[in-house]
Amino acid sequence: MTRAQLSIRSAQHCDIAALIALYGDDDIGVNREAMEPDEAYQSAFDAIQRDPNHILVVGERDAKIVATLLLSFLPGLSRHGAWRAQIESMRVSGELRGQGIGQALIDWSIDQARQRGCRLIQLTSDRRRDDAHRFYERAGFEPTHFGYKLSLETP
Repeated sequence: MTRAQLSIRSAQHCDIAALIALYGDDDIGVNREAMEPDEAYQSAFDAIQRDPNHILVVGERDAKIVATLLLSFLPGLSRHGAWRAQIESMRVSGELRGQGIGQALIDWSIDQARQRGCRLIQLTSDRRRDDAHRFYERAGFEPTHFGYKLSLETP
């Protein structure tokens, strides 16, 4: 699939329900997402929209939202003051994976990162997402680091 066959646009407030559905469209996400727009999703969406260093996009095919990602731009002092682009929450509808939609989103993200003067583009992926790891490696990403998280949520 080429980017011409996938329309990539900024997410709109009315897209939140479709985004939540994409986030919950697998065995991992189904247990993490609320599945209904609530105040927490609304507040996060508004914060993303206000910050010029974040771009939340949707990918549409045949006027239906089939993919999404958040692209964030991070300043840094390391690497001689290099800016980085960070891909987060990339999702493609389960029924459409393997059709080039993910690659179209990656290509778009790389173009955006270059336009913003980033010297590096990075992402993280849950260790359980073996298919995603193979996809990212085919797209040219290398598994160079370990990632660590500490949950700050109370049980």
